[in-house]
Amino acid sequence: MDGMQDGTEARLRQELAACYRIFAHLGWTELIYNHITLRLPGPGQRFLINPFGLHYTEVTASNLVTVDLAGNVIGESRWGVNPAGFVIHGAIHEAVPAAHCVMHTHTTAGLAVACKRHGLSITNFYAAMLAGQVAYHDFEGITVNPEERGRLLASMGDKRLMILRNHGLLAWGETVPEAFVRLWTLNRACEIQMASESMRGEDIPVPDHVAAQASRSALQFDPRFGAGRDVFDALVRQIDRIDPSYRE
Repeated sequence: MDGMQDGTEARLRQELAACYRIFAHLGWTELIYNHITLRLPGPGQRFLINPFGLHYTEVTASNLVTVDLAGNVIGESRWGVNPAGFVIHGAIHEAVPAAHCVMHTHTTAGLAVACKRHGLSITNFYAAMLAGQVAYHDFEGITVNPEERGRLLASMGDKRLMILRNHGLLAWGETVPEAFVRLWTLNRACEIQMASESMRGEDIPVPDHVAAQASRSALQFDPRFGAGRDVFDALVRQIDRIDPSYRE
């Protein structure tokens, strides 16, 4: 990397690599599958994605792969990319200029809720923060069909969170920390729902007016309050203590 890209791109590469390590630390991995993508600044449409074949604990700033909107590798890389990895991500990056970072997971809790007909239940603290903020997209099989992109975008609308039915969770944000804190909140809501629905007795629904208040008061999504930056930085410090090799 050289010139203007040196500082900016190097910083973004380290931030994205750190995010992959955070996902691994949280147990949000699916062997070598799933993706977090990040738009690079500058001319053209360029994005960073994980090298296909590596576990999240092996992702580093230097081995992240640069791709275009079609998922084609730009420049030289000893690694390719998962062809299913960029259909969803590329569609969102292309259609939503503010979607600089897109995250997709198959966590047990997220996938379990995605398999429920009623989806996310507004019955817990975290779900209440997301009232009215989660879109749904019906399962169409492995995401390798470019024709699905339009339908996915129509399902997403103006939401930054989406439950892919029978499939998993998705979040986008203007920054890595923002996308992360949104996805963490949704996944946490799913974890609580999975636990509560396994217990006897009826869940207590959060009244609409209370959920609306909780949604308005969720400061962790607000750019005026860092939009997840403090949370993300705290986790990066944990990763630095465990294994700082992501910076390489």
